[in-house]
Amino acid sequence: MGLSMATAELWVERWERQQQRYAVGREERFTVVADVVEHITADRTGTPLVLDLGCGPGSLAARLARRLPDAEIVAVDMDPLLLELARTHHGAAARYVEAVVGETGWIQALGLDRPLDAVVSTTALHYLPPDALKHTYRQLAALLRPGGVLVNGDHLPPEGSPKAAEIVTHVGRCRAERQQAFAHEDWESWWAAVADDPELADLLAERRRKQPRNGTGGETGLPLSAHVRLLRQAGFTHAGPVWQYGNSYVVVATR
Repeated sequence: MGLSMATAELWVERWERQQQRYAVGREERFTVVADVVEHITADRTGTPLVLDLGCGPGSLAARLARRLPDAEIVAVDMDPLLLELARTHHGAAARYVEAVVGETGWIQALGLDRPLDAVVSTTALHYLPPDALKHTYRQLAALLRPGGVLVNGDHLPPEGSPKAAEIVTHVGRCRAERQQAFAHEDWESWWAAVADDPELADLLAERRRKQPRNGTGGETGLPLSAHVRLLRQAGFTHAGPVWQYGNSYVVVATR
């Protein structure tokens, strides 16, 4: 089921463009995540170990690898098609693992040989229901070294008074609309186009076979305060946002 480099490059580039429709300040958010990881690993001896949750086609892993060329990055996702795009186009950036975050056995599938320095994720954890999210946070806290960090860039619903929440939503929507001017595809049209590429047919069929097991459902809608509370309950000593634009956040939790 190996892909040609040209095919992988085409679909990863189209993925990057369509994701601009949804991730407010996407590139800046990636940069902030990398800033945190670079800072937390700056004084470490040996090879930093970073885990990327919900890596998709390797967008964040590739950017981290450029910023931290000496780091070992393990990237996990449940989607076989996106993982094959990552392995082909960003193969040198990370070691890619197919597993469903939060399901039984997913930690063992990672093949980790030492404590993590950092766990990173973008727009993946908001699909986990509260109980599964709390359990996953506890698992990640146990995997991190003392002083290690979890860095989560995600869309979180606004809090506060209805008027304040309305303003936050409006600011994010305005930024997203400006970004959409540069994105000619959306999520649905990207996958529809994928279905027309014969080179991706086997991977798409595998993805569809695994979809019932891998299905995550819709977003849980947990606000920032709920994530902070669950992180503290899971054993993190500190948790809070370090960056925000509208309803897009980067939340950092310290072990």
